[in-house]
Amino acid sequence: MSRQTGQCLCGSILYEISADPVFSANCHCTHCQKATGSAFSSNIGIPLEAFKITGNSLGDYVDQGDSGQPLHRYFCNQCGSPIYTLADSIPGVAIVKVGTLNDTSGYQPEVNIWCASKMQWLKKNKAIVDFDQTPDR
Repeated sequence: MSRQTGQCLCGSILYEISADPVFSANCHCTHCQKATGSAFSSNIGIPLEAFKITGNSLGDYVDQGDSGQPLHRYFCNQCGSPIYTLADSIPGVAIVKVGTLNDTSGYQPEVNIWCASKMQWLKKNKAIVDFDQTPDR
């Protein structure tokens, strides 16, 4: 997965990754649920020196992680897409949102974290029907 590119929904924030991830994880904490508006956040940890971002509409929100230390959540000011996080507890690593990668085919989470706050439907229902697209009624 060495060289990767990604962007926000509107394309005003672009990035390039020039190294393999140091970790991959789905985070089920309540903060990631709120930040993504979804059941969990899929992430890869990238060495900061291998993560280059361009664009002029990047905003940030400072949150507090479970470590008690700050999390700097970066997003596009134009479309609101969350792009990456810098955690003071993991210096030198950009935690990139997998959904913003231009090619997600190489993503495979190594772990699920914060499963204590995993949504109940993910814990209980193993037989959800998959559709390739939105089904007809």
